[in-house]
Amino acid sequence: MRQRPWLVLVAGFGGLLLLMAAAETGALLSLKSLRGSETSLQARFLSRNRTLEQIRSNLYLSGTYARDSLLAPEQSGAQAQIVALENLRRDTEAALETYAQSLEPEEASPFRALRSEIDAYWRVLNRTFAWTPEERNKFRYAFFYEELIPRRTSMLQIADRVAALNEQALRRGDETLGAVFGRLQVGLQAMIAFTLLGGASLAGLTIFHILRLERQAGLRLTETEQAQASLQELSAKLVRAQENERRALSRELHDEIGQSFSAVLLEAENLLDLEPAPAVRAHLESIRSVAEKGMNEIRNMALLLRPSMLDDFGLVPALDWQARETAKRSGMRVHVTSELDDELPEEHKTCIYRVVQEALNNCSRHAQASMVQVVVRGETGRILLSVQDDGSGFDTQRVRGLGLLGMEERVRHLGGSFAIDSHAGRGTRLEIALPIATWNGNGNGNGNSHPAG
Repeated sequence: MRQRPWLVLVAGFGGLLLLMAAAETGALLSLKSLRGSETSLQARFLSRNRTLEQIRSNLYLSGTYARDSLLAPEQSGAQAQIVALENLRRDTEAALETYAQSLEPEEASPFRALRSEIDAYWRVLNRTFAWTPEERNKFRYAFFYEELIPRRTSMLQIADRVAALNEQALRRGDETLGAVFGRLQVGLQAMIAFTLLGGASLAGLTIFHILRLERQAGLRLTETEQAQASLQELSAKLVRAQENERRALSRELHDEIGQSFSAVLLEAENLLDLEPAPAVRAHLESIRSVAEKGMNEIRNMALLLRPSMLDDFGLVPALDWQARETAKRSGMRVHVTSELDDELPEEHKTCIYRVVQEALNNCSRHAQASMVQVVVRGETGRILLSVQDDGSGFDTQRVRGLGLLGMEERVRHLGGSFAIDSHAGRGTRLEIALPIATWNGNGNGNGNSHPAG
């Protein structure tokens, strides 16, 4: 997990999203189920109510048709009503069968009574159809008022009881739905509480892990900064050790080996003053030439390692000498302008000298420049150096050699800034700025300009 912190984030926030999705899905399913139950209950009530209304309507119509049939003057005139009554009977039977399929337990007894009354009602009506004309004329009024109307009223009252039971069933369904809705509400509240608790737990764990990662990252950053500071300090120590070693080697070459070659040269001169034999003279002149050449080589090596004039005379003479030597070797024109005095710390003098040395070396080896301008000047609290050439230039984003890195490392160690501006075909400009806390800003020095080459 320490190697993949994104897993913790995905698990935490993904789990929270899953909990929210599960809660929402459960709520939607419950609401859908509740809505379906409500719709089914209403549809069932409306269907049963329509069936009861059809039965009631058929009973009313049957009474009307029976009255018209009984009150018709002749038996033959009642035939149409008899056919209509038969159709009503079949419709009523079908409606009763339909209603019987959806009976509630408490409706069974009233429904059986209703069905029994309706069957008896139709049987009584069927009996009137078999009357002779004399019986019809004799009994029709008494039958209509004393038996048909009371039976129809009784059937309608039973139908009203069944309708009332149907309404009670609707109310019970509503109560059932209310109970289901109450359970759904409680379930939703529990689900919301669980989701909030789980989300808070996941968020807390995620925040805890992120804070732990932040602390670990802070520790890593501190360790990295400490390691970087240690590396910079080590690099500075190595640079100082290198400079000290170069200074020691330079003085050793100059004082020991150089003096030895000087002694050999002096002895050869003394022997030549004695006017030796021609054969001996030739050997002495060869020895003198070798001694002169060796002494010059030793002097050049010592100056390249570290010019003694940097320690003995200061920065500006050392820069002038470096410019002359570079001009001799490469043929470039090197122009040095200094606008500061020489009261600089040792590390600052060494840094500026090495940067100029490396820059001139790059100009002669890589830039194919014909002219280089070196400017050193002082401002309040800092030293500014710029090296401008008219060479071929390069891409600073892609080309970054060890020489440039070494220069930048020297400058950064002293707390300075290092910048290079270069474009192909338009030369290169190097600029550094070194802060000096004790610099008083009066370092405009001698204002000398030193052309070389």
